Amino acid sequence: MDKPSARLLGDGNRLHLQHGPIDLVIGVDAPTPSIRRLAFQSASRRFNGILTELVAELPLLKTAGASAEPYGPEPKGSVARRMTRATRPHAATNFVTPMAAVAGAVADEILHVLATNPAITRAYVNNGGDIALHLGAATQYAALISGLDGSAHGRIVINATTRVRGIATSGQGGRSLSFGIADSVTVLGQNAARADVAATLIANAVDLPGASAIIRTPARDHDPDSDLGRRLVVAHVGPLAVQEIAQALDAGARAAQTMVRDGLIEGAALFLRHSQRIIGQLAHNPTQYKVMKHA
Repeated sequence: MDKPSARLLGDGNRLHLQHGPIDLVIGVDAPTPSIRRLAFQSASRRFNGILTELVAELPLLKTAGASAEPYGPEPKGSVARRMTRATRPHAATNFVTPMAAVAGAVADEILHVLATNPAITRAYVNNGGDIALHLGAATQYAALISGLDGSAHGRIVINATTRVRGIATSGQGGRSLSFGIADSVTVLGQNAARADVAATLIANAVDLPGASAIIRTPARDHDPDSDLGRRLVVAHVGPLAVQEIAQALDAGARAAQTMVRDGLIEGAALFLRHSQRIIGQLAHNPTQYKVMKHA
């Protein structure tokens, strides 16, 4: 296993931390450079042991039983516990392991270290597109909603007055395998781990079971270490009719609406082949959340 690395980016206001598959960009707004420097040092110290902690509990974290309701096996590490807490509300109705929340949980853990300093007015931790936010009074965070292929879908502004403190995106072409066919699904949640697992599950729900245009192969053929094992994941999506696109998006929208109703997420934006569904806060606050309309 390689060693953790840390380096300042740009004008020194951002920190890049990397260890194995974990790749973080951290931004901190502070009244003085020295306070920012101390915050970065604290983040680096906590980051140094995270991958080792996760690897030690990987056999448990790759099992659906760890997410089982009401009480699955309790992991020891704080990041691992964040993962199980985020996935357990979904376990009764979905196949899900704590790994569905790993990127968001790591971001939340590092953000927690930063937010303990009352002098920090705003901070974010971006773990490959899954973002944890700390917003002090009268602050906000602006972000693009982008597809996993880099295409721009819109722009969101998160204000401190909302409950949103996490953003995550999942779908075809991302870092994880998917049961569904969504180009991308972006979710707003109360933390990054919650948003992470929800984005994964909503992207899974954007699907057309039995459609001949969709090729599925066992997850382990793509990644021998995948927590999905023999389960079939989408390997290729061919041409789809307009009504098929609508049917798949409607299925994902129903999953997202249920999560909003149950208080598990704040909103979601679902995209497939130049069509979209906008759910929750993203639909109800058009001045704050601007999603581009596709032709």
